Order: sequence, then structure tokens, then C-alpha cells
Amino acid sequence: MFRSLRRVLCAVVAALLLPLGAQAHAAETAADAGAGYWHTSGRQILDASGQPVRIAGINWFGFETGNYVVHGLWSRDYKSMIDQMKSLGYNTIRIPYSDDIFKSGTVPNSIDFSSGKNADLQGLNSLGVLDKLVSYAGRDGLKVILDRHRPDSGGQSALWYTAAVPETTWIANLKALATRYKGQDTVVGIDLHNEPHDPACWGCGDTSLDWRLAAQRAGNAVLGVNPDLLIFVEGVQTFNGVSGWWGGNLMGVGQYPVQLSVANRVVYSAHDYATSVAQQSWFSDPTFPANMPGIWDKYWGYIFKQNIAPVWVGEFGTTLQSTVDQKWLAALVSYLRPTSTYGADSFHWTFWSWNPNSGDTGGILKDDWQTVDTVKDGYLASVKAPGFPSSGGGGSDPGDPGGGTAACTASYSVSSDWGGGFNAEVKVANSGSSALSSWKVTWTWPGAQKVTSMWNASYTQSGATVTAVNASHNGAVAVGGSASFGFGGAPGGGGVPSVSCTAT
Repeated sequence: MFRSLRRVLCAVVAALLLPLGAQAHAAETAADAGAGYWHTSGRQILDASGQPVRIAGINWFGFETGNYVVHGLWSRDYKSMIDQMKSLGYNTIRIPYSDDIFKSGTVPNSIDFSSGKNADLQGLNSLGVLDKLVSYAGRDGLKVILDRHRPDSGGQSALWYTAAVPETTWIANLKALATRYKGQDTVVGIDLHNEPHDPACWGCGDTSLDWRLAAQRAGNAVLGVNPDLLIFVEGVQTFNGVSGWWGGNLMGVGQYPVQLSVANRVVYSAHDYATSVAQQSWFSDPTFPANMPGIWDKYWGYIFKQNIAPVWVGEFGTTLQSTVDQKWLAALVSYLRPTSTYGADSFHWTFWSWNPNSGDTGGILKDDWQTVDTVKDGYLASVKAPGFPSSGGGGSDPGDPGGGTAACTASYSVSSDWGGGFNAEVKVANSGSSALSSWKVTWTWPGAQKVTSMWNASYTQSGATVTAVNASHNGAVAVGGSASFGFGGAPGGGGVPSVSCTAT
């Protein structure tokens, strides 16, 4: 992000906003779109069989901080969070890291192992934990993009190197990751360096400052050991005297494109933020927000519109506490192209962030690391996209003609109860021997509770009996996998009813 202090842990007070109505994720693509490694063709990303895919994901940070591991594991099991990401319709996780995780003495900290949580992470170093996250994400049908966020956990750097972490170390560690995950197509690519900014330049020719040339050197090194990966290249801050967000200025690509040794591997990445991060001149333009598409076109959108290469908005976020920020996010989501209209012929994105402890944006999760900020999540509904095939290790056998038995179970938990109302989550688990294509959950409250809102499922209520049916993006559940949905209800204090699940 734009400020070097944004990773500081702090309590974020959520704005009290009316949630947007749930929107259907309506893209109809082939069931197996996303399989294998990916490559580019013009402005699209294609899977191994040539089908277009859309990255619609979330940032989960922490490996780049002094915890040396994704945040929130002090509160929850990592598998439950990845399951929740999937259930909300996110199909990709961007995982930031620093080069500190490659040091032999680095030990991840702040992981809760009580009550069986994170049991399989005990005794692992940071890279070992990363292996577990990648493996489980793949089983859930999510892809992973690794983001070299900063040279060390102390803070963001303007350039891709520092005195303590030279370019040789940066490239060696990129190659180590590319080698580590070679053959594991859950990891589809690497974001070479987060948010280069002044004095970084694009196309100036000075090898110590020209980010475009550095990206070519690093990208070719990565492809030299793993030629199947996508290479994600962010922008800079200033080009030809025009400045913008850190990493968000890709104006130089038209004149100075990144040229790699393997064709069809470059994806350009922009970052864009709202006033909760910093002010920019365009926010005070009298035509705002109608001026924003032109701003985005100038800085990075033209790359997509001129069919030069795919564009991935690797970070964007806001606390949503101001009207300006709300208008900005609505305008940006519209600009990214609704999936129901454009399918995978769209901009790619990963929202900042999953974590609630991003000081100037907050997250999709609230401060309890459990409850979903349904307002923020609701803004993103129209640009979410289908998930991808499981990479195995718990998924259904793709060669199985489907002769197994489809079955499911459901568990109901109350995440918060304030007397006048409550929030709850229901987890649906595939307990059968074949993949689920859809599911239905039913329960009957003993009291007068009513559902007031529901996300990631649709419902009907007759008297005290509620029937919830999967949304379009989370009906398919692999063998051994799970999906979840949440809802608000009133009044509180009703306890936990028995729930039943039916595979439909």
C-alpha cells in the first residue's frame, strides 16, 4: 500500500452502513476452467486447456511482518479461514512475504495450537507453513499468488533491493520459491516486488533504478527454473512527471513493455486505494466519481483496453467510512467489469485485505477474525468468479464417473450475540464419496428467531423452520471439502438448533 505504516496492528472501528443486496455470481464457465498452469493471450489469462479464467481473490498478509506467518492463526485454524474464503466466493489468495522467511533462524510466531487448532503446523518454519497453506488452498480449489512484499519485515522499500538485501538475494529467493512449487499448479505465479516507488523509474535505462529492467531480470530468472509460472509486474509511482499510487503507475508499459524469455507470461499489476489510505487530487475533482474511469484508463486500464496484456488490480481497499470512499469502491467495481456480463474477459483482482488489522483499510473479516463485513463483501459480489478444480489431496478423483454417494453434514455456530440480534455461521461438509453439486440445509428454532439477512446462500423461512440453499459459487463441494454461509437473525439468545443437510 501507499503508506509504509499500514501493516501496524490496530483496532479498526467499522462504519455502520446498510449492506448492499446480495448479488448472484452468474458467470457460466466450463466446470473445469482453471485447471493446470496458466498463460496469457492478449488481455486474457487462459488455463492449461485454453479456457479463460478470472482471478477474483483476497490478500492474506502476515508472512512479511515480524510474525513470519499469515495473521489470524492466533485466533483460528488456517483451514477454517481458507474454507471461509472459498465459501465467500474468492478463488485466489495473494500471500505477501519478506525475504526474512528464508533465513534459517526465522520462526513463525503467534500461532494458537490449543483445542487442536493448526495442529499440523507445529514445529514448522515459515516456508513449511506456507507449504501447508498452498496445499490446502489447492484442495479447496483456490489458486495462490506469492507476493515478494518487502526485503525484510521492518518495512516497505522503494526499490527491489536494499543494502542488507541486494538484488542477488532477491533473485535467489524468487528462484527458490519457483523451484519449491514447481509442479504444484496451485501456485500460478509470483508478484516480483510490492509497490516500487520513487526513485524507481520505468524505462529510464538506469539499471539501479529502472524497475522494468529489474522485472525482466528477475522474471527471466524465475522462468529459468519454472517456465510455467505467470510473472506479475507492478507499476511505479511516477512516469514522465506524472505520479500516482505506489506501484499503481503503469503508464510506461505502452512504450516500454516487459519482455521475458518465455512468451505469454506477463501480467501487469496495479494498486489503487481510497481516501482512508491517502488523498489524491482526483478525489476532490468536481466531477468525482465520474472522472475515475478516465484516471484508471490513463494509469493502467489502457493496457487491458488495447489488448496489450492482462491487468490485475493486486490491491485495493478502504475502511468505507466516508461517502467518497463508498463512491470510489462502487465505481472501481463497475470498472473492473461485472462477471455476469463479461465473464473472464475482465480485469483481475485481489482485494486488500482478508485481515481486519490493516490499519487504513480494515478487512473482509471484522476484528473478531470470524464475522464477515457483509457491506464490503457485498460491494465485490458482482465481480466474484467461479473457483477452480481441486489440485487433489482430498478432492474427488477426476477419473471417477460419479458412481459414489453424495452426502453432507452441517454444523451451526453463533459468532456473536448481543441480545437484540445475533450472527451465525453454518458449515456444510461433504461426507459422501462423490462431489456435491448443490446442497440444502434446514433447521427449526425453538423460539421466535427470524433471519434478517443471509450471505453465500439463499433462504426461505416458514414459521420457525429455515431452509437455506447454496449460492451459485459454493454449491460444488469436493469429497472431504466444505463450504459455509452466514446470516444475521433476531432476537438473540436462542441457542443452537439441530441442523440437517441434504445433497441435491
